Amino acid sequence: MGSFDDATTVRRVSDGRYSAELDGAYAFEQALNGGYLMAVLARAALDAAGRPHPISTAASFLRVGRPGPAEVHVESRKSGRTADVARVTLVQDDMAVVEAIITTGTLDGDAEPVFSASADRLPPLEECVLFGNEPEPESGFAARVEMRYDAATMGWLDGQPSGLPEMRSHFRLREDREPDGVVLALAVDSLPPVVLNTGAYGWSPTVELTWHMRAVPAPGWLALHGRGRLVSDGWFDEDVEVWDSRGRLVAQSRQIARAGRNRP
Repeated sequence: MGSFDDATTVRRVSDGRYSAELDGAYAFEQALNGGYLMAVLARAALDAAGRPHPISTAASFLRVGRPGPAEVHVESRKSGRTADVARVTLVQDDMAVVEAIITTGTLDGDAEPVFSASADRLPPLEECVLFGNEPEPESGFAARVEMRYDAATMGWLDGQPSGLPEMRSHFRLREDREPDGVVLALAVDSLPPVVLNTGAYGWSPTVELTWHMRAVPAPGWLALHGRGRLVSDGWFDEDVEVWDSRGRLVAQSRQIARAGRNRP
């Protein structure tokens, strides 16, 4: 089984052009996870700018990303003292799959916040539940990412959705790899869609997702807190906060997505 770094590797082939081999292990029924695709885009943007951190990413998902060869095109929009901005496009079969504006820069890992909100309560690991019955799946997304869910947000699995569009989980990679900015790109889109807890089911494709890296994460588990504000007319929103093992807010995201069908 390849590593996360192998799965998100990009290779420079010319100025602003990269090749990638997208890993099917990060797919659900051949549709690659959006967070994984953003991690690949972040790799190219960081390499092109020579910066360590993806500060802001605004991504539009135009088509379904599939496992296999891909290209990443990086077009500089600004190169400044503290930040670089680029338009970054993932291309497969000569068609744009994801287009993003990515801002890269450098965050101080020792910076202390002047003010910070506090995280909502997430039960400790031993009180949380797995998505399925296998603690160590052999293949697929669950074999790459370990998640332990707040049982209060998982009633939809048993046909008893809570009615509140929310999900909460602990998160880490299933390898000896601590979180960084590229892992955060994956983490912000790793929760099951919050709309499942309103009775929806089936695929809920992301249309646009914007996320911000707020701090350099400490080693250890991350805590994901997802919630929605409105489910209407076949659309829903989803906000995710990512907190590190020191209790610091390290990433925030908001996406707009299509809701799956509601059960009769």
